[in-house]
Amino acid sequence: MQGDHPALPELTALFVSLMLVMGAAWNWSLRRQVTSFVDTLDEMVDRAIYGREKMTDFEETLLSSMEHKLLRYIEISKANEQNLETEKNRIKELISDISHQTKTPLSNIMIYSQLLAEVPELDGESRQLVSHIQSQSEKLEWLITSLVKMSRLETGMITLHSTVNPVIQTITRAVSHIYTRAESKQIDIHIECNHLTKARHDPQWTSEALFNLLENSVKYTEAGGKISIVTESNEMFTRVDVSDTGMGIPQDELKHIFKRFYRGHSAREYEGIGIGLYLTRKIISMQGGFITAVSEPGRGTKISMFLPQI
Repeated sequence: MQGDHPALPELTALFVSLMLVMGAAWNWSLRRQVTSFVDTLDEMVDRAIYGREKMTDFEETLLSSMEHKLLRYIEISKANEQNLETEKNRIKELISDISHQTKTPLSNIMIYSQLLAEVPELDGESRQLVSHIQSQSEKLEWLITSLVKMSRLETGMITLHSTVNPVIQTITRAVSHIYTRAESKQIDIHIECNHLTKARHDPQWTSEALFNLLENSVKYTEAGGKISIVTESNEMFTRVDVSDTGMGIPQDELKHIFKRFYRGHSAREYEGIGIGLYLTRKIISMQGGFITAVSEPGRGTKISMFLPQI
C-alpha cells in the first residue's frame, strides 16, 4: 500500500488535467454551437425580412419553428404597414379632393357676392344680406383652409424644413399679418428680440404658429391692451414668449387649450373653432420644440414657444 502512495499525486494531476481539457473542449463546443445558432438565426431573420427563400438545410427543429413564426410575424407586420400606407394615401386623396371641390364653388360665391355689393341699385336690406354672405363665405374659407392644413400636417403630407434662421424675421412676418387687426382695436404690439438671435426652425410654418398665438391675443384682449413678444436663448432652445393683457384662462381649462377643437367656456362668446393653438403645438413639436402656457383670469396669458438650437 505504501508503494502506491507516490503515484497518487501523479494520478490526481492527471485527473485534474483531464478534467481541464474536457472542460475546455466542452466550453469550445458550447461556444461553437451558440455561435452557429446565432449565425443561423441571423441569416434566418435576414431571409425573412428581405423575402428570400427559406432555409432548408436543417431538420424540423426549434430553429425551423422559430423561422416559421418569424416569417408569419414579418408577413403580418408588412401587411399592416401596407394597409396603413394605403389608408394614408386614401386620406391624402380625400383631403386633396375636399380642398379642390370646395375651393371653386366657394370662390364663385365670394366673387358673385362682391359683384352684387357693387350694384348701385341695391337697397339697404339687400346690401346688408350681401355683406352677411361675404362675411360668412370668408369664415367658411378660413375654416376649410384650417381643416385641410390640420389634416395635411397630421397625415405627413406637409414636410417642415428646419434650418438655423434669425428669429426676428419670423416674428415680423407673423406680426405683419395681424397688425391691421391689432391696430383696429388700438392694441400695442411690442417686440423685444435681438437681431442676432437664431433658432432651428421652418420660417414659414413657425411664422404661422406664431400668428395663431397673436390672433388669439388680439381676439381676447380688450381695446387699448398690449401684446409683448420677447425672446431669450440658451444652449438648447430659443424661447419666444407671447404675452397679452387679455381676459386670461382659468386654471382648470389651461391644460386643455392645445387640444384639437377645444374651446373654453368664456372663449365660446367669440368666433372660432379651436384649431389655432392645436396647429401651433403641432408645428412646434414637429420641429423638435415644445410649448407652454401660463395664465390668470383677468390679467392675461403668456404662451412660450421653445425652438431648438440644434
